[in-house]
Amino acid sequence: MSATDVLTVAAEGGVIGDGRTGAILALGVGLIGVAVGWLALARVAGRFSTGNARTGALSAMAVGLVGTALAALHLATSSGGPGTGNGIVGAIVAIPLGLVAMALGRRALTRSRRAERSADRFEHEREFGSIS
Repeated sequence: MSATDVLTVAAEGGVIGDGRTGAILALGVGLIGVAVGWLALARVAGRFSTGNARTGALSAMAVGLVGTALAALHLATSSGGPGTGNGIVGAIVAIPLGLVAMALGRRALTRSRRAERSADRFEHEREFGSIS
């Protein structure tokens, strides 16, 4: 089974379940992406020191992309409109949720790079003295 077939089956709700299953899956993936992105931002800010902020940021971006793709596939493959029980509204909500996860991940990645540069500069000045 190809990756496209797997995503299409997931967006349609899989082999079992009703039409809402794909939207619920996209919402869950989007929520996980937002949580991972928020945790990555907290790591960069120094609120807690477990884990790597860069890895968390990249994970949030990837999970957000998958959530957005699942929601878009569900919207493309579902029939009916809002209120028919096919999960259209859930998929519409999941798209911005995935985009928020990607934005949080990007922000955490940018902040972690900035923190690495300032730490490298501080270490260089400490080792060789300040150049003024």
